[in-house]
Amino acid sequence: MLMRTDPFRELDRLTQQVLGTAARPAAIPMDAFRSGDTFVVELDLPGVDPEAIDLDVEHNVLTVKAERRPSADADSEVLIAERPAGSFSRQLFLGETLDTERIDAAYEAGVLRLRIPVADQAKPRKIAISGGDTHQQIRG
Repeated sequence: MLMRTDPFRELDRLTQQVLGTAARPAAIPMDAFRSGDTFVVELDLPGVDPEAIDLDVEHNVLTVKAERRPSADADSEVLIAERPAGSFSRQLFLGETLDTERIDAAYEAGVLRLRIPVADQAKPRKIAISGGDTHQQIRG
Protein backbone atom coordinates (compact mmCIF):
# COMPACT_ATOMS: atom_id res chain seq x y z
CA MET A 1 0.00 0.00 0.00
CA LEU A 2 1.17 3.56 -0.67
CA MET A 3 1.23 6.04 2.15
CA ARG A 4 1.24 9.77 1.40
CA THR A 5 2.57 12.40 3.73
CA ASP A 6 3.63 16.00 3.30
CA PRO A 7 3.80 17.80 6.65
CA PHE A 8 4.21 21.20 4.98
CA ARG A 9 1.26 20.99 2.55
CA GLU A 10 -1.27 22.49 4.99
CA LEU A 11 1.18 25.21 6.08
CA ASP A 12 1.84 26.10 2.42
CA ARG A 13 -1.90 26.25 1.71
CA LEU A 14 -2.51 28.58 4.65
CA THR A 15 0.46 30.79 3.72
CA GLN A 16 -0.79 31.02 0.16
CA GLN A 17 -4.26 32.03 1.35
CA VAL A 18 -2.93 34.72 3.70
CA LEU A 19 -0.17 36.15 1.49
CA GLY A 20 -1.60 35.30 -1.91
CA THR A 21 1.66 33.66 -3.00
CA ALA A 22 3.11 30.20 -2.94
CA ALA A 23 5.54 29.58 -0.07
CA ARG A 24 7.55 27.12 -2.18
CA PRO A 25 7.22 25.52 -5.60
CA ALA A 26 4.37 23.05 -5.87
CA ALA A 27 5.17 19.38 -5.42
CA ILE A 28 5.39 17.16 -8.47
CA PRO A 29 1.74 16.35 -9.32
CA MET A 30 0.97 12.64 -9.26
CA ASP A 31 -1.73 10.02 -9.57
CA ALA A 32 -1.51 6.60 -7.92
CA PHE A 33 -3.74 3.59 -8.42
CA ARG A 34 -3.72 -0.18 -8.12
CA SER A 35 -4.11 -2.34 -11.20
CA GLY A 36 -4.29 -6.02 -10.25
CA ASP A 37 -1.13 -6.93 -8.33
CA THR A 38 0.68 -3.71 -9.29
CA PHE A 39 0.62 -0.18 -7.93
CA VAL A 40 1.04 2.44 -10.63
CA VAL A 41 2.31 5.95 -9.86
CA GLU A 42 2.31 8.63 -12.57
CA LEU A 43 4.22 11.86 -11.97
CA ASP A 44 3.98 14.92 -14.24
CA LEU A 45 7.42 16.14 -15.26
CA PRO A 46 6.86 18.06 -18.52
CA GLY A 47 9.95 19.58 -20.09
CA VAL A 48 12.34 17.52 -17.96
CA ASP A 49 15.18 15.69 -19.71
CA PRO A 50 14.99 11.98 -18.77
CA GLU A 51 18.65 12.10 -17.73
CA ALA A 52 17.77 14.82 -15.18
CA ILE A 53 15.46 12.42 -13.28
CA ASP A 54 16.85 10.49 -10.31
CA LEU A 55 15.01 7.67 -8.49
CA ASP A 56 16.18 6.18 -5.18
CA VAL A 57 14.64 3.69 -2.77
CA GLU A 58 15.89 3.44 0.79
CA HIS A 59 14.05 1.82 3.70
CA ASN A 60 10.76 1.75 1.72
CA VAL A 61 10.98 5.47 0.89
CA LEU A 62 10.98 6.21 -2.83
CA THR A 63 12.50 9.59 -3.69
CA VAL A 64 11.98 11.20 -7.10
CA LYS A 65 14.26 14.12 -7.94
CA ALA A 66 14.13 16.06 -11.20
CA GLU A 67 15.56 19.25 -12.60
CA ARG A 68 13.98 21.47 -15.24
CA ARG A 69 16.36 23.96 -16.72
CA PRO A 70 15.15 27.33 -18.04
CA SER A 71 14.71 27.27 -21.81
CA ALA A 72 15.91 30.86 -22.31
CA ASP A 73 19.65 31.38 -22.48
CA ALA A 74 21.51 34.06 -20.48
CA ASP A 75 21.45 36.53 -23.40
CA SER A 76 17.65 36.40 -23.81
CA GLU A 77 15.26 38.97 -22.41
CA VAL A 78 12.59 37.05 -20.52
CA LEU A 79 9.13 38.58 -20.96
CA ILE A 80 7.02 35.99 -19.15
CA ALA A 81 8.29 33.15 -16.94
CA GLU A 82 5.38 31.12 -15.56
CA ARG A 83 6.81 27.63 -15.96
CA PRO A 84 8.76 26.69 -12.84
CA ALA A 85 12.41 25.78 -13.33
CA GLY A 86 14.90 24.33 -10.90
CA SER A 87 15.00 21.20 -8.79
CA PHE A 88 11.89 19.30 -7.73
CA SER A 89 11.53 16.32 -5.46
CA ARG A 90 8.82 14.09 -4.08
CA GLN A 91 8.94 11.25 -1.57
CA LEU A 92 6.57 8.31 -1.43
CA PHE A 93 6.42 6.08 1.61
CA LEU A 94 5.90 2.53 0.36
CA GLY A 95 4.22 -0.08 2.50
CA GLU A 96 5.92 -3.35 3.41
CA THR A 97 3.60 -5.19 1.02
CA LEU A 98 5.28 -3.71 -2.08
CA ASP A 99 8.30 -5.24 -3.82
CA THR A 100 10.82 -2.37 -3.98
CA GLU A 101 13.36 -4.64 -5.72
CA ARG A 102 11.23 -4.85 -8.89
CA ILE A 103 10.13 -1.24 -9.51
CA ASP A 104 9.82 -0.47 -13.22
CA ALA A 105 10.15 3.14 -14.41
CA ALA A 106 9.30 4.58 -17.84
CA TYR A 107 9.23 8.21 -19.01
CA GLU A 108 7.07 9.22 -21.96
CA ALA A 109 5.41 12.48 -23.03
CA GLY A 110 6.43 14.26 -19.81
CA VAL A 111 4.98 11.57 -17.52
CA LEU A 112 7.13 9.33 -15.32
CA ARG A 113 5.27 6.05 -14.78
CA LEU A 114 6.36 3.77 -11.95
CA ARG A 115 5.02 0.23 -11.69
CA ILE A 116 5.51 -1.30 -8.24
CA PRO A 117 4.45 -4.94 -7.85
CA VAL A 118 2.86 -6.32 -4.72
CA ALA A 119 5.40 -8.53 -2.91
CA ASP A 120 4.83 -12.26 -3.32
CA GLN A 121 4.62 -12.79 0.45
CA ALA A 122 1.77 -10.23 0.63
CA LYS A 123 -0.40 -11.97 -1.98
CA PRO A 124 -3.20 -14.24 -0.79
CA ARG A 125 -2.37 -17.92 -1.10
CA LYS A 126 -4.12 -21.22 -0.56
CA ILE A 127 -2.98 -23.61 2.14
CA ALA A 128 -3.67 -27.33 1.85
CA ILE A 129 -5.12 -29.02 4.93
CA SER A 130 -4.55 -32.71 5.30
CA GLY A 131 -6.60 -35.00 7.43
CA GLY A 132 -8.71 -38.04 6.91
CA ASP A 133 -9.18 -39.15 3.32
CA THR A 134 -9.53 -35.71 1.68
CA HIS A 135 -7.40 -32.65 1.11
CA GLN A 136 -9.18 -29.35 1.39
CA GLN A 137 -8.00 -25.94 0.23
CA ILE A 138 -8.73 -22.85 2.31
CA ARG A 139 -7.56 -19.27 1.96
CA GLY A 140 -4.92 -18.26 4.45
